[in-house]
Amino acid sequence: QVQLVESGGGLVQPGGSLRLSCAASGIIFSFYRMGWYRQAPGKQRELVATITNGGTTNYADSVKGRFTISRDNAKRTVYLQMNSLEPEDTAVYYCNAFSTPAIGTYWGQGTQVTVSS
Repeated sequence: QVQLVESGGGLVQPGGSLRLSCAASGIIFSFYRMGWYRQAPGKQRELVATITNGGTTNYADSVKGRFTISRDNAKRTVYLQMNSLEPEDTAVYYCNAFSTPAIGTYWGQGTQVTVSS
């Protein structure tokens, strides 16, 4: 059974930092491009950042220079370091494992990030 379990969300003041983690099980981790997406109330889910097995990263313009995605293949875990958080970053953050249609794509259950004073 495939599981993506996110952790690390919470309430933080503007300018603060959080580190999200996503632990994967039931998949061959190296087969997947891993990513973080977010969905704010009343908005569509949007890409935050992705990272390939080879370490190539891609970021949404809104988070470039503030967020860093990384992965530890040995631990089958992907991370999102979020610095200089803004109220506009408030959303539910979802972990994503993406591969070919034959292999599949999976989502975590989400973790809430709230940036507020």
